[in-house]
Amino acid sequence: MGVTTNDIARICQVSRTTVIRALNNQGRISKETKDRIVKTAEELGYRPDLLARGLVKGKTMYIGVVVFDVKNQYFAQMLSAIEAEAQTRGYCVNITLHGKNREKEIDLIRKLVDYHVDGLILSPVNKGEHFNNFLKSLDTPLIVIGNKVSDEIPFVGIDERRAAKEATDKILDSGYERVVFVCPPLGESREGNNYTHEQRLDGFGGNGGRSGGGDYKFGIDEKEAASFWNNDCNTAFFCSGDIYAMDIMKHLKSCGKQAPRDYGIMGFDDIELLEYLSPRLSTIYNSVEEVAKRAVELLFDEMEGRKIAMETYERYRLVQGETL
Repeated sequence: MGVTTNDIARICQVSRTTVIRALNNQGRISKETKDRIVKTAEELGYRPDLLARGLVKGKTMYIGVVVFDVKNQYFAQMLSAIEAEAQTRGYCVNITLHGKNREKEIDLIRKLVDYHVDGLILSPVNKGEHFNNFLKSLDTPLIVIGNKVSDEIPFVGIDERRAAKEATDKILDSGYERVVFVCPPLGESREGNNYTHEQRLDGFGGNGGRSGGGDYKFGIDEKEAASFWNNDCNTAFFCSGDIYAMDIMKHLKSCGKQAPRDYGIMGFDDIELLEYLSPRLSTIYNSVEEVAKRAVELLFDEMEGRKIAMETYERYRLVQGETL
């Protein structure tokens, strides 16, 4: 059994209240008494019961985070930024992964709320009125990143549609006559919330026919994408995610083709792994660290009772690589 404040009080011959004040640097205590209490606590290896302290204050000092997975470096970068920002505020982060499983996501959110986390940050796979009402019923401050749920749930992200439109402009201005847009399967309710990729598709669709035409290709693997390559049409790929672009480049390289000599290609997200890729992929920096940090800032505003905006957008930028 660990050392308690009662033990320290008995040894130092003071009240438990005096011990608590000394250890928390509160109240009026003589320097001599405070130093003696702190020294005794260190010698005995005293560790405060943070859970008990938090419950007294009505807080657990934890926020819960529910995201897809950590295989995609985008989420790894997001979680790292959330953790760092939360630590500056004295908070710990309880990270859970739903793996795009809609039922699991609901279960994880419920468990975090049952553990009385002080707030939630979600990158959801669920959508629709039922999920929206579920989140509103939790009575727990929360912020959504990436896949927007509704105008009633606070959202932080970038203007995905505008970013995709600018990227398509860049590809077409580079002289490509045919652009193939590559993204996961979209549109069917069983696929869950694909807001981010849907917005990117909308941005591409607004320009896809501007010069020579554009194709929408959903959920194709790198070999299928490579089959759309047509040297006669000066083809470029626009991928709704850097990981798709890297797969395509890898396969086309095995076929003796290389960007930008034989085709053009642009990704989305600007994951850190691109620093080790040659040629360097042209992409869009989606401000993942800035979005994550802002989400934590807004969550704490909400937790402290301040009114926040329902939509917050961070800046993105085109990253000029070597593949266009």
